[in-house]
Amino acid sequence: MKRRQVAGHIVNINSILGHKYHGFPSLNIYGASKHAVTAITETLRNDVRNEGTRVKITSISPGVVRTEMVPDGDLFEDTPMLEAEDIAGAVLYALGTPAHVQVHEIIIKPVGEMA
Repeated sequence: MKRRQVAGHIVNINSILGHKYHGFPSLNIYGASKHAVTAITETLRNDVRNEGTRVKITSISPGVVRTEMVPDGDLFEDTPMLEAEDIAGAVLYALGTPAHVQVHEIIIKPVGEMA
């Protein structure tokens, strides 16, 4: 994008755990890796701005999404979850903004998910 001098958009899929620590024993390193994604995204945003490019950087941070990563069973039986299509919709929203608008962060959670 920089070499061709074109506007672009980079979307990082992060997690709510990249912004707030939750003490889930089975997800200990997952949260740490998502905090790293948050820091990397901010660094990238600063770098492209300092280079004078027209590249937008957006981070999408969902709560629990119904995927193969979420185990079946009683533990998550009553847990509100997003669907993959919800995250795709957030990506399309960010990509659909006017050229002068940069959506930095979208935190998306299902209604009723714990804080």
